[in-house]
Parts: sequence; C-alpha cells; structure tokens
Amino acid sequence: MDIRSLELFQHLANSLHFSKTAEALFVSPSTLSRTIQRLEEECATPLFVRDNRKVKLTAAGTKLLGFSQQTLTEWKKVKLELKQDHQQLQGELSLFCSVTASQSHLPNLLDNFRHKYPQVEIKLSTGDPAWSASKVMQQEVDASIAIHTPDFPKELKFLPLDEIPLVLIAAKELQLNRLNQVDWRDHSFILPESGPSKRIVHHWFAEQGIRPRVYATVAGNEAIVSMVALGCGLGIVPSVVLDNSTVGQRVSRIVLDDIEPYQLGLCCLQARANEPAIKALMSV
Repeated sequence: MDIRSLELFQHLANSLHFSKTAEALFVSPSTLSRTIQRLEEECATPLFVRDNRKVKLTAAGTKLLGFSQQTLTEWKKVKLELKQDHQQLQGELSLFCSVTASQSHLPNLLDNFRHKYPQVEIKLSTGDPAWSASKVMQQEVDASIAIHTPDFPKELKFLPLDEIPLVLIAAKELQLNRLNQVDWRDHSFILPESGPSKRIVHHWFAEQGIRPRVYATVAGNEAIVSMVALGCGLGIVPSVVLDNSTVGQRVSRIVLDDIEPYQLGLCCLQARANEPAIKALMSV
C-alpha cells in the first residue's frame, strides 16, 4: 500500500466509476483495476462490489476510505511543510549581543535558526549590552539580545528568552559566602557605569539603606568580575556572566534574594517584525 494507491482508491470510492477515475488520475483502466486488486489482496477482503452496471463500496471499503482520507490529508500537510522548507529563506541577518550572551544564549538560538534556514547569512557583532536596544533602533542591526527595562522603547518588539538573577560577588580570599557576613564599611564596591545593571544596583542599595564606598565605575559586567577577582572590591553582576567568565572561579557568589533579575530577550523593530528573515528568527 502506498500513497498513489490510496489516491486512486479514494477517487474511485467517491466516483464509483472506473473509467472516470482512470481518466481523472491519468492511468489506464487496467492499471486502476490492478491497483484495486492489489489493495484488496493486502486487506484480504473485497473493497468494492462491482458488476457491469455499477460499483459500490463494501463495509471494508468504507473503513479503508476513512483511513485513506486521514492519511492523504496528513500527507498533503507534510508535503506543504517540506515545500516551504525547501523554498529556503536567503539573504543576510545582522545580530548584536553581549559577549556573554554570545556564549550563553545565542548558540542554541542560532543552532535552531540555521537548521531551519541554512541559506541565511548571519552577521554577528558583540559589545556592551547597554547598546542592544539603540543598535536596533538605529537599524545598525536587524535584531539583538537585550535586557528589558522600564524605559524599553515601545517601537521595539520584545520576545522573552530567560530570567537572569543578579548576584553579589567577592574575591575568594575574603571568604564571604552570605550577605550577613558583609560589612559595607570594610569593602569598596565596583559600580556599573551604564546599562540595566546601573539602575538595578542603585535601586537595590537604596532599598537596603546602603551607601557603598565606590572604588570605580566600569563599563561591562565582565570588567566588574575581573576587578573583583583582582581584589579591588565587591560587585553585583548577572549570574550568567560568572558562568561564562574565565576568572569566575576566583570569586565567591553571594545570593541576593530581593534584587530584580534581568529579563533577557530578543528584540527587533515593530515596523520590521514581519520581514521574512526577522520574522523567522523571532519565531525560532
């Protein structure tokens, strides 16, 4: 039993006329008869009652017709999907994200995308996550992995990917593992210069009633980890940065239960969301 045999059977089951089915499906009457006979042999029962004047389905034929209709409907659906996959998107898609996101979240995203759309050329640039939204707004890139913030531009479509907790970090030699071990009078702090962390960290200090002794303000969470590892002070960074840092093993993590996490996601301009390559990426 194959798809072509089911197609011939189904048409005959509806037309109940061998000549009409043979003509409609471009086969000879003898080929149609042999196909039906082969199906009846496979089913071990007659599918049609036929005489010189008419053709009629048997009870077994009616059951096979239900199976045939379901199978051919599914086959048409699969053929359409295969055709759409074959007509692959082509062109170029530019992306921006932080160095950390390029290691933590981008590989899985691009693996799925490139599997479905191998002919789309990906151009990736990395940098400070604070630039993610502006890069898309200025159309320097088609899409970016960004942090959602209260002032996130309404012109951007945002698709959530992950929630990233922030942690307090200290050099290993300080042997600080819990927040209640930290005496803020004894330690300097490395503050973020810009980006989502700046607002979150300043807000957390204000809520805790802490006025940190600032050692430096630096750009980039990776730089904060490096300075903390060197013993310059404490810092607050997203946990995923430590997971992918080459010096992450030189610092201790201190859990902060009451600090706002990062809302990480993929963003593009609302006005360009239906462009084929961008739409395909957002759907992945």
